[in-house]
Amino acid sequence: MKNNTKVNAAILIIGNEILSGRTQDTNTTTLAKWLNSIGVVVNEVRVIPDIEKTIVETLNILRKSNSYVFTTGGIGPTHDDITAESVSKAFGVKYEIHKEAFEILKSYYKQGEFNEGRQKMVWMPKNAKLILNPTSGAPGFSVDNVFCLPGVPSILKSMLGGLKNKIVGGEPILSHTINLKTVESEIANSLTKVQNQNGDVEIGSYPFFHAGKLGVSIVIRSEKQSKIDVCNSQILKFVKEKNIEIVDR
Repeated sequence: MKNNTKVNAAILIIGNEILSGRTQDTNTTTLAKWLNSIGVVVNEVRVIPDIEKTIVETLNILRKSNSYVFTTGGIGPTHDDITAESVSKAFGVKYEIHKEAFEILKSYYKQGEFNEGRQKMVWMPKNAKLILNPTSGAPGFSVDNVFCLPGVPSILKSMLGGLKNKIVGGEPILSHTINLKTVESEIANSLTKVQNQNGDVEIGSYPFFHAGKLGVSIVIRSEKQSKIDVCNSQILKFVKEKNIEIVDR
């Protein structure tokens, strides 16, 4: 895969606790920032329940339309951790004990602690490749272009370093932010003109209220710094003409 190839990914958050609001999802932010930094554009994010049929169907859609799919959640030791078995069914492969994972966890736990519940974490799709876990021992795994990670944010974050050599990205996506003391309606037409003149650059506007200041953040994103610089100049030109204040956040 060449560096100028567009590489994309989908993030699939699996877990009833996210949908119920009991647990706040921070994994999307962590994964999206990391993927952008290595040149992988996140196409979409879906949050689905711990239902096998839903996981299988969603995974089969996403893995065919994206370079990579990253799942989070559902690979622990409890009854509702069904991601590994669902991935096996999505790929039509046997669900079995992964011998290397078994040895890793057997060594990780003290004598007698590697009980039946914890042994559930070594059941994976046949021929799955392990994603090593430097925090809590239990590995994640990958099958083809699908990478399955735990739902615990700190553990997921610690496992990303080991994935870097397995993901082939394009050029890193760069960004630049301009914070303005204004409202979106004041800059909408001018910003649209800049966007129309720079179709291959992503420009977004996001209202904020911070430290008593009401304003809009304009975020310019591109693989090329030179294109960001052109848009930045055009935006600053109309900002100056409209006498809009630039603020720090």
